[in-house]
Amino acid sequence: MATTPAPDFELPNAGAGPDPYRLADRAAADDVDFVVVLFQRDYHCGNCREQVQQVADRYDDFVARNAEVASVLPEPRERAESWQDSYGLPFALLADEAKAVGDDYDQPTRFGVLGSLHDLVGRMPETVVLDVRGEEPTVAYEHRGSSPSDRPSVDDLLAELDARS
Repeated sequence: MATTPAPDFELPNAGAGPDPYRLADRAAADDVDFVVVLFQRDYHCGNCREQVQQVADRYDDFVARNAEVASVLPEPRERAESWQDSYGLPFALLADEAKAVGDDYDQPTRFGVLGSLHDLVGRMPETVVLDVRGEEPTVAYEHRGSSPSDRPSVDDLLAELDARS
């Protein structure tokens, strides 16, 4: 099976873990085999807020699989800090204000120019599982949402991790 190298990134982290959060550093960590990256749509997105809370509730299941989660919010750090204040997430909550990391990972958008200008209308969710066991991180799984609610369940993500362990 061919593997795709994962684009490296560094982003401010308003959640748990190192700040700034660097993918290369996580790949070098002895206790991390996978990084599950949740690309969110917007600060106001109800589905996004629900997803991070569901993952937080089951975070021990990710840790048991040597996986950590990083949620990427296409917003300034202050907005990510507001989410962290509201939810107390046990994982990284990264501020991608320039949307550069979302773009590097081909986070889907819809509605053309309008969608690219307004995240809540155009940006769709994406989930990527990165395998960080090798010399460089690779994309092991990706799900690009076609609607605001189109995202894998926590059970689906855990099954993907199990299949790759």
